[in-house]
Amino acid sequence: MIGYVERRERLTPDEVSAVVALASAAGDTDGAYPLSEHTVLHLRHGGEAPAVHLVARTPDGELAGYAHVDTTDAVDGPSAELVVHPQRRRHGLGRALVKAAIEAAAEADPAGRLRLWAHGDHPSAGALALSLGFRRARVLWQMRRSLFAEVPQPDLPAGVVLRPFRPGEDEQAWLALNARAFADHPEQGRWTLRDLRARMAEPWFDPAGFLLAERDGALAGFHWTKVHGELRSDAEDAHHHDPIGEVYVLGVDPSAHGSGLGRALTAAGLRHLRAQGLDQVMLYVDESNTAATALYQRLGFARWSTDVLFQRA
Repeated sequence: MIGYVERRERLTPDEVSAVVALASAAGDTDGAYPLSEHTVLHLRHGGEAPAVHLVARTPDGELAGYAHVDTTDAVDGPSAELVVHPQRRRHGLGRALVKAAIEAAAEADPAGRLRLWAHGDHPSAGALALSLGFRRARVLWQMRRSLFAEVPQPDLPAGVVLRPFRPGEDEQAWLALNARAFADHPEQGRWTLRDLRARMAEPWFDPAGFLLAERDGALAGFHWTKVHGELRSDAEDAHHHDPIGEVYVLGVDPSAHGSGLGRALTAAGLRHLRAQGLDQVMLYVDESNTAATALYQRLGFARWSTDVLFQRA
């Protein structure tokens, strides 16, 4: 039996923990984590950026579902993500959360726009979105590769050297390069110093895995790697779950396009992750970015899962 959907401006630490546990339960069932990094960071760190939290409970107060509505993007409009506990599905709770998200978005955007992410592209999520007037607008692939397979030697262009990111020194230069490399990207190219520092504060951040390509003292590209899961040396319980590496962000200055720097940076990052004892690596890439998907396929990556962005109005 489903209870009610409550709208909140802030969540307590206990409520944040409950939402994260709910998302983990759904991710284990579905094979795809239901919340993006952006949403998880906002849950953990909060900050000045406003958000609408929609909390669905059973009549006895048990958390059954959650939706996060971000109303801060004046260009592309509000966006939302939601999750329903696997044991509380098929009772209309997902539809109730989406309708509540539509109402919250309409208050912030006169055009009535809302972007809704469906992580894993499950048929039921797609059917729900289409039935409420959304259309498929963007497709994001998760690709994976074994690190047991051969990784090519990084073949850097002449004059280019690799070095690790230096916290406290490289932030502004990297932000400028990131903006140039992702000038047409709907999210990545807009990162601010606050966005960067929020990720540097995460437990997974390791500057040794944040590789910068430099030529004549100027940054020309980068490969920021990430490790999901906890690598531990204990004989018992070596990790909470199988760790996996990620090609977190890979960027090349437009002036270096066509030089082979992107391929070299990818190979260097893969070798770094393999040296950490990892056996698998993942990445996310837009389906429409045919140049990037072709590069990754040549390097042994294959599509693993699909995320879909649905758009309304």
